[in-house]
Amino acid sequence: MSLSLDKAMGILPEAVNLRARRMEVLASNIANADTPNYKARDIDFRSVLQAASNGGDQLRMARSHAGHMDPSANGQLGQSELLYRTPSQPSLDGNTVDPQLERAAFAENAVQYQSSLEFLNRRVSGIRDALRGER
Repeated sequence: MSLSLDKAMGILPEAVNLRARRMEVLASNIANADTPNYKARDIDFRSVLQAASNGGDQLRMARSHAGHMDPSANGQLGQSELLYRTPSQPSLDGNTVDPQLERAAFAENAVQYQSSLEFLNRRVSGIRDALRGER
Protein backbone atom coordinates (compact mmCIF):
# COMPACT_ATOMS: atom_id res chain seq x y z
CA MET A 1 0.00 0.00 0.00
CA SER A 2 1.52 3.30 -1.07
CA LEU A 3 0.95 6.69 0.50
CA SER A 4 0.51 9.69 -1.77
CA LEU A 5 1.29 12.84 0.19
CA ASP A 6 -0.26 14.97 -2.54
CA LYS A 7 -3.59 13.21 -2.08
CA ALA A 8 -3.24 13.12 1.71
CA MET A 9 -2.65 16.88 1.93
CA GLY A 10 -5.40 17.72 -0.55
CA ILE A 11 -5.82 21.35 -1.54
CA LEU A 12 -4.33 22.73 1.69
CA PRO A 13 -0.77 23.42 0.41
CA GLU A 14 -2.16 25.33 -2.58
CA ALA A 15 -4.44 27.32 -0.26
CA VAL A 16 -1.52 28.28 2.00
CA ASN A 17 0.61 29.33 -0.99
CA LEU A 18 -2.25 31.32 -2.49
CA ARG A 19 -2.95 33.08 0.82
CA ALA A 20 0.76 33.97 1.12
CA ARG A 21 0.79 35.34 -2.44
CA ARG A 22 -2.36 37.37 -1.78
CA MET A 23 -0.78 38.78 1.38
CA GLU A 24 2.18 40.00 -0.72
CA VAL A 25 -0.15 41.67 -3.21
CA LEU A 26 -2.21 43.37 -0.50
CA ALA A 27 0.96 44.55 1.29
CA SER A 28 2.17 46.02 -1.99
CA ASN A 29 -1.12 47.87 -2.36
CA ILE A 30 -0.83 49.30 1.15
CA ALA A 31 2.79 50.31 0.58
CA ASN A 32 1.84 52.17 -2.60
CA ALA A 33 -1.21 53.96 -1.21
CA ASP A 34 0.38 57.36 -1.92
CA THR A 35 2.03 56.50 -5.25
CA PRO A 36 0.48 58.46 -8.14
CA ASN A 37 -1.14 56.30 -10.85
CA TYR A 38 -0.64 53.09 -8.84
CA LYS A 39 -3.39 50.58 -9.60
CA ALA A 40 -4.49 48.33 -6.74
CA ARG A 41 -4.31 44.60 -7.51
CA ASP A 42 -5.83 41.53 -5.92
CA ILE A 43 -6.22 37.81 -6.45
CA ASP A 44 -9.62 36.19 -6.85
CA PHE A 45 -8.93 33.48 -4.27
CA ARG A 46 -12.03 31.42 -4.96
CA SER A 47 -11.58 31.12 -8.71
CA VAL A 48 -7.86 30.32 -8.47
CA LEU A 49 -8.38 27.71 -5.76
CA GLN A 50 -11.30 26.23 -7.72
CA ALA A 51 -9.05 25.94 -10.78
CA ALA A 52 -6.36 24.30 -8.65
CA SER A 53 -8.80 21.80 -7.13
CA ASN A 54 -10.18 20.89 -10.57
CA GLY A 55 -6.69 20.52 -11.98
CA GLY A 56 -7.08 16.76 -12.28
CA ASP A 57 -10.02 17.20 -14.66
CA GLN A 58 -8.09 19.34 -17.13
CA LEU A 59 -5.57 18.34 -19.75
CA ARG A 60 -1.99 18.91 -18.70
CA MET A 61 0.34 20.96 -20.84
CA ALA A 62 3.57 19.31 -21.88
CA ARG A 63 6.90 20.76 -22.98
CA SER A 64 7.87 19.79 -26.50
CA HIS A 65 11.36 21.25 -26.22
CA ALA A 66 13.81 21.44 -23.29
CA GLY A 67 14.06 25.23 -23.72
CA HIS A 68 10.33 25.79 -23.16
CA MET A 69 9.07 26.99 -19.80
CA ASP A 70 7.66 24.37 -17.47
CA PRO A 71 3.88 25.02 -17.38
CA SER A 72 3.55 23.55 -13.88
CA ALA A 73 6.46 25.51 -12.38
CA ASN A 74 4.40 28.61 -11.63
CA GLY A 75 1.21 26.72 -10.85
CA GLN A 76 -2.04 28.61 -10.43
CA LEU A 77 -0.40 31.55 -8.70
CA GLY A 78 1.06 33.29 -11.72
CA GLN A 79 1.01 36.98 -12.49
CA SER A 80 -1.86 36.43 -14.94
CA GLU A 81 -4.17 35.79 -11.98
CA LEU A 82 -3.68 39.31 -10.59
CA LEU A 83 -6.73 41.44 -11.18
CA TYR A 84 -7.12 45.19 -10.92
CA ARG A 85 -9.34 46.38 -8.10
CA THR A 86 -12.18 48.68 -9.10
CA PRO A 87 -11.99 51.80 -6.92
CA SER A 88 -15.08 52.91 -5.03
CA GLN A 89 -13.89 56.50 -5.22
CA PRO A 90 -11.02 57.23 -7.64
CA SER A 91 -8.42 59.77 -6.59
CA LEU A 92 -7.24 62.74 -8.64
CA ASP A 93 -3.71 61.37 -8.99
CA GLY A 94 -4.92 58.11 -10.58
CA ASN A 95 -4.20 55.94 -7.55
CA THR A 96 -6.89 53.29 -6.97
CA VAL A 97 -5.77 52.11 -3.50
CA ASP A 98 -8.31 52.50 -0.69
CA PRO A 99 -6.11 52.12 2.42
CA GLN A 100 -8.98 51.12 4.72
CA LEU A 101 -10.23 48.47 2.31
CA GLU A 102 -6.70 47.13 1.79
CA ARG A 103 -5.98 46.93 5.53
CA ALA A 104 -9.28 45.13 6.12
CA ALA A 105 -8.58 42.68 3.29
CA PHE A 106 -5.04 42.15 4.63
CA ALA A 107 -6.32 41.43 8.16
CA GLU A 108 -8.97 39.02 6.86
CA ASN A 109 -6.43 37.26 4.66
CA ALA A 110 -3.99 36.98 7.59
CA VAL A 111 -6.63 35.22 9.71
CA GLN A 112 -7.48 32.88 6.84
CA TYR A 113 -3.77 32.21 6.26
CA GLN A 114 -3.35 31.23 9.91
CA SER A 115 -6.41 28.98 9.66
CA SER A 116 -5.06 27.30 6.54
CA LEU A 117 -1.72 26.71 8.28
CA GLU A 118 -3.51 25.23 11.29
CA PHE A 119 -5.56 22.89 9.08
CA LEU A 120 -2.39 21.80 7.27
CA ASN A 121 -0.59 21.29 10.59
CA ARG A 122 -3.43 19.11 11.87
CA ARG A 123 -3.42 17.09 8.67
CA VAL A 124 0.34 16.48 8.97
CA SER A 125 -0.05 15.56 12.65
CA GLY A 126 -2.82 13.11 11.78
CA ILE A 127 -0.73 11.46 9.08
CA ARG A 128 2.29 11.29 11.41
CA ASP A 129 0.20 9.74 14.17
CA ALA A 130 -1.31 7.22 11.74
CA LEU A 131 2.15 6.21 10.50
CA ARG A 132 3.33 5.75 14.09
CA GLY A 133 0.25 3.67 14.85
CA GLU A 134 -1.04 6.06 17.50
CA ARG A 135 -4.53 6.34 16.00
